[in-house]
Amino acid sequence: MLRRLLILLLLAATPAAAQTPHFAGGQLIVDGKPFLILGGELGNSSASNREWLKPHWPRLKAMHLNTVLAPVSWELIEPQEGRFDFATVDWMIEDARGADLRLVLLWFGAWKNSMSTYVPAWVKRDEKRFPRAMDAGGKPQEILSAFGTGTRNADARALAALMRHLREVDGDRHTVILIQVENEIGFLPSAREHGPIADAAFAEGVPGALASPHQSGRVPWSAAYGAAAEETFTAEHYRRYTTFVAAAGKREYPLPMYVNGAQGRPGVKPGGYPSGGPLTHLFGTWGRDDDAIDFIAPDIYFPNFAEIVAGYAIPGNPLFVPEANNAGEPRAAANAWGVIAKHRGFGFSPFSIENIDPEGAARLGGLYALLEGLTPEIVRAQAANRIRGFSPPVSFDNQADETPQVATLGPYRFTVSFVDPWTPKDKQVPAEHGGAILWLGGEDYLVAGSGITVTAEPADGKGRAGLDSVEEGTYVDGRWAPGRRLNGDQTHQGRHIRLPPDAQGAQRVRLYRYG
Repeated sequence: MLRRLLILLLLAATPAAAQTPHFAGGQLIVDGKPFLILGGELGNSSASNREWLKPHWPRLKAMHLNTVLAPVSWELIEPQEGRFDFATVDWMIEDARGADLRLVLLWFGAWKNSMSTYVPAWVKRDEKRFPRAMDAGGKPQEILSAFGTGTRNADARALAALMRHLREVDGDRHTVILIQVENEIGFLPSAREHGPIADAAFAEGVPGALASPHQSGRVPWSAAYGAAAEETFTAEHYRRYTTFVAAAGKREYPLPMYVNGAQGRPGVKPGGYPSGGPLTHLFGTWGRDDDAIDFIAPDIYFPNFAEIVAGYAIPGNPLFVPEANNAGEPRAAANAWGVIAKHRGFGFSPFSIENIDPEGAARLGGLYALLEGLTPEIVRAQAANRIRGFSPPVSFDNQADETPQVATLGPYRFTVSFVDPWTPKDKQVPAEHGGAILWLGGEDYLVAGSGITVTAEPADGKGRAGLDSVEEGTYVDGRWAPGRRLNGDQTHQGRHIRLPPDAQGAQRVRLYRYG
């Protein structure tokens, strides 16, 4: 905590353009201003060859992305121990700058999707120095042990070398704004790894103070955590390993760092999903105050997106979704409004962005074009708690709850419906609808999104609310650029604000009270 305070004091005395990206009030600050990541993550192998990726940069920019999430693998930057080759990093930074895009680098070190396939050959082939984890039957896995100090130290040296290089080539430009440490950590196919060292550590028990503030000595993991003992044990040691690696990197260049978690299906036991990863039910372990790891983030490929996101929207844990299902997902816009507006998250990013089809690119591009213009208003509203987001929650079994949602913002209470009144029901998918309401001050509001219909009433219940004026438009260079003045049929004779389901849009609204 003291270290963070010292960093904040140092930043306050540093000119904005020279400040290293950092967090303030849950917002990512880049070059002295809040930054909203409109992102897309590349496929696992797409950043390994410059010529292969080259034609994709203009397409990503045309979709109004401002940030690309790209892997950097240990095997490529340290093919021989102690000899680093940053060619893939350097051309990626150069090409991202050429496309006017920022980068989030994903460190594929000891683990990627729980496995250890991205480590260099000199690590893979030396099982004595870099031990493998074993399953309950003693069978070695294609997974490096979290208890291998040689592995941990080599991984930390590699990330430190990468961060040192980034400071040298990008420390004054901030093309790279964020670092993911490892990828979807978690143990398979059981709740914890086995082997002589792991089994001994589990048998030794947990420090009492870790299990309870009033406990001393050591207590058995099962006594401290019951049925969750083995998974909590796994989480604790993955956290220790990752914190060590991240801290080594931050000592070279203190960019914000996070870890991402692969989610489990309901009813599946640890080991059926990557056990011990940065998941919400393990936040007591992963969420400890730590200078090295700034937040944990969910990778989400299940229909119950809103439920999962809500679990990560925890005070002190800035919200970002680095893998928001696959690129082209029709519900991406509704999900993005939930992240950015409902939970005041700082970024959204679908996976395999370079493989998005034309229809998906048009949808995502329309959303990002709107968000790009609205960003100054959105980040101000986030900081002042003057924004609300709306989208229908969907269950794991893919059932959407279309019930209208109600929220109070400023002097008015709003009801948001997700079934468009002027579109035949069989021609719309309410689960894809969503949006946001921003209070601009006084009786002025901004309503944005798609497929939502909004009515208003005085929050104090006195009188009725009417529409003084409604105009569609967007923000250009921070200024509202009005389009049509809407009235009559477009507002149902002054009864509601409607954003049609066929495109993302924004309307600036002034309300008044009567009666």
